[in-house]
Amino acid sequence: MLETLDSLTSSPWIYALVALSILLDVFLPVLPSGILVITAAAAAAAAGAAGPVAVHAQVPDILALLVTAVTASVLGDMAAYRLARRGGARLDRAIARSRRLTRAQERLGTALARGGGALVVVARFAPAGRSVVSLGAGKTQRKVKEFLPWSVLAAIAWAGYSVALGYFGTQWLGTTWLGTAVSLIALFAAGALAAYVVRRPTTPTPTPAA
Repeated sequence: MLETLDSLTSSPWIYALVALSILLDVFLPVLPSGILVITAAAAAAAAGAAGPVAVHAQVPDILALLVTAVTASVLGDMAAYRLARRGGARLDRAIARSRRLTRAQERLGTALARGGGALVVVARFAPAGRSVVSLGAGKTQRKVKEFLPWSVLAAIAWAGYSVALGYFGTQWLGTTWLGTAVSLIALFAAGALAAYVVRRPTTPTPTPAA
């Protein structure tokens, strides 16, 4: 699979592929958007190591890759948010069958309203966390101004982390395949940690005695 991705990094179509994968993985979390971003960043680092001529001829450009990933992430979040906000009986039934989405409804309404939108940033790294948060925020009828800034911050954090892993991992380790492999391990480790934080029960604040 990595060999196929490596061949795609030599074509400008890599930007479209990265954008499409990130846009859709809010609805289909199985899409390998993180793998695509890391592999593309690793290819950019390898081109840089090969010299100025290779950098000029090689795609993707690291800054363009970062902007593409951030933009696609925010657009995908808002698409899911808008879909959930409009509601509908079918969506209501789907959420009711999902313990994750039900729990998200309960936690996000208060969290976002009180400025606890850091949950949006953390969940961006967790498997399916982006879907849960975006749909949950829309379903609980949170305002755009409460959700959008956290979505942008989450996109910058996730895209920046993924691009940095692929780029600097390859630069430091010297070989594309090793840098990509180590970077993917680091990405999955961050996802496991984020999943633990998101799923951890919140401790209710004690009510002062009258």
